[in-house]
This record gives sequence, C-alpha cells and structure tokens, in this order.
Amino acid sequence: MSVKVCLYAKTLYYPTGGGHLWVYLNWALGLRALGCQVIWLEAVFPWTSAPEVQALVTALKHNLEPYGLAESVALCCADDQPLPETVQSDCLDLEAATEADLLLNMRYGMPSDVVKRFRRSVLLDIDPGLLQTWISARTLEVAPHDMYFTIGETVGKPGTQIPDLGLEWHYTPPCVALNWWTPHPTTADAPFTTVSHWSGDEWMEDKGEVYTNDKRTGFLPYFDLPQQTNQALELALCLGDNEQNEVITLQEKGWRIRHSLEISSTPQDYQHYIQNSRGEFSCVKPSCIRLQNAWISDRTICYLASGKPAIVQNTGPSQFLPDSAGLFRFNNLEQATRCLEKIAADYEQQCHLARALAEEYFDAQKVTKHLLEKVFL
Repeated sequence: MSVKVCLYAKTLYYPTGGGHLWVYLNWALGLRALGCQVIWLEAVFPWTSAPEVQALVTALKHNLEPYGLAESVALCCADDQPLPETVQSDCLDLEAATEADLLLNMRYGMPSDVVKRFRRSVLLDIDPGLLQTWISARTLEVAPHDMYFTIGETVGKPGTQIPDLGLEWHYTPPCVALNWWTPHPTTADAPFTTVSHWSGDEWMEDKGEVYTNDKRTGFLPYFDLPQQTNQALELALCLGDNEQNEVITLQEKGWRIRHSLEISSTPQDYQHYIQNSRGEFSCVKPSCIRLQNAWISDRTICYLASGKPAIVQNTGPSQFLPDSAGLFRFNNLEQATRCLEKIAADYEQQCHLARALAEEYFDAQKVTKHLLEKVFL
C-alpha cells in the first residue's frame, strides 16, 4: 500500500521511556510492513533551547535506529509558530511532514491550521474515556479531524458513560508488530510482571465524587495477592525518591519491586523484560473500571505476542476479549488468585493461546490495513 503517513507522536521529552515508545513504534512498524512510508513527527515546546532539542533528538534517533526510522524524524513547534533553524537540527521539517497523504495524530494537541495542511487527518484516541473527558471539561483542546478512531470498544456506543462529543468514533484494536515481538521461552521460576507508573497527580470526577486516578489506587485492593498464591509477582515501577516506604510496604506483602528505569529505559530493554517474564499481572487505573471502556493496554498485547499469558483487570464487556484463554480478566482478589493458578496448571497451552490471540486481533499489519481502508474508502 503506497501511502505516506505522518505519525504524530509524543516521545521526544521522554527519552528513557522504552515502553512508552513502543505505543507509537508498533503502529509505525505496522504501517511500514504494509509498504507505507512513515514520517515520525514530534512537537518541540518553544521554550526548549537548541542544545536541549539536539540532545533529545539524538536520544530519539538512537532508539529508533534499530527499526529503520531514525532518518524519518520530523519536528514541528507545539504551537503554530515555525521552528528556528537552529532548533530544526538534522530532522525533516513540518513542510516535509505535511506532504504526507495522512496525518495519524496520536498526540492530540495540534493547532487547527496545521491539521488543515494535511490531505487527510485521523485522531487516534489511545486514552479512551480520559480523552473524551478532558475535551468535554475543556482541559484539552483538539482541532477538528476528518475521522476519529479509538481503542476503547465502548466509546461512542449506546449506554456508555463516555461523552462522544458529537463525533463519530470508529473502534480499532491497539496493535503490536508481530515480526518484532515473537514468542520467547522463559524459565519456570520467572515472575509474572508488569511495567507501570505508580502514584500520580491525576484526578477524575464521577457523579460528584472526585477520585485519584493512578495505578497505585488500582492496585490497592490487590496488595495482598502475593500471599494468596505460589506464583512470583514482580512490579517494575516508576517511583520517586520519596516513595521508599511504599516499596517496603509492597515487599512486605510479597511483591518483588524493581525500578522501571532499570529494566525499560530503552525499547530493547523493555522488550527483553517482557519476553523474560512468565506472564503479566496488572491492574488498571480506576477510570477504566468506572467508565467501562473495554480497554486493553498496548503493554498487555506485547506480552500476548511474546507468548506470555496475561492476567488483567476487567474493564467491561468486550465483543472479542476472552476471560480465560491466553488473556484472563478478573474483577476481584479471589478471581485474580484463581487466574494465576489456572495458568500455572496449563502453562504451555496458555502461552499458545496468548500468541494466537495477538495474531488474530492485534497484528499491527492487519490493524493498520483496516484503519487505512476505512480512511481511504
């Protein structure tokens, strides 16, 4: 498929976020596998100095080089002003980016005048429920696009609590580049793991109730899980220096704790960590439960593609996600414990089912092809 796609990403200012980079990288690799030319567009804040931009660009290109995308990086200003030549560095500019047949906007914030310069524009929502809430509350302004896609199954559907903003939302699964994420055996004593931020200053409102919306709050009802199972459980968390007491509490409960920077600062490190895990165990942010967005994370599908069964919190009724076949979805501590034991009793088959699930629903080449077919009908 000979299409030039400009993927608007948000990774430049997070050079040590290997897992975060894969959110966008899987889409870029899927598009390229279709024969598309991919431009990787990043926004620069106007207050960032030229030396700082150069350092950030160098780090990004280093991370993208193994995947053949280092020379595809383009820069634009976060507002509608042109970037100074001293900041542009050795990247493509916005003029080159807007020559693309399609803008795939995964960063959200882009001035309307810039969006209009593209032949076709798609907003891809990777924060289902949150994005629509942010826009509705006017904490985020998003320019009009030609089409709107979301990885939340219930967005735009009857009965959902998620505001549709008067827009037509098209569902797409998240995707994983299967030729880069292949099944990988591991040792019998490897732990079930996950990689995540932990506490955060994020708040949501639900029917007048304000609640904390971070991973720590999601995990709180499951702090005692290691005491209910013989399976090893490990959390790779982004922790602050002031959270040492939290580490001690979790370790006393039986969790193994690692700092995410130790194991996922590059995309290769992140992949190595996942592929050497026994599987994934993870909870979600409370908003996913309250909004019932039927979401599955970009991280979880990387586990599945690697042939690792995943145990994740149930985010609502799905048209296709299984509850106990390669992917296990739980609603409480008792169910989470049973899921771990079921996988342990039938591990090899569950590994096979995990990979099969990734191949059927999350193959990046299939997912991106379906999206492009909808866009260019």
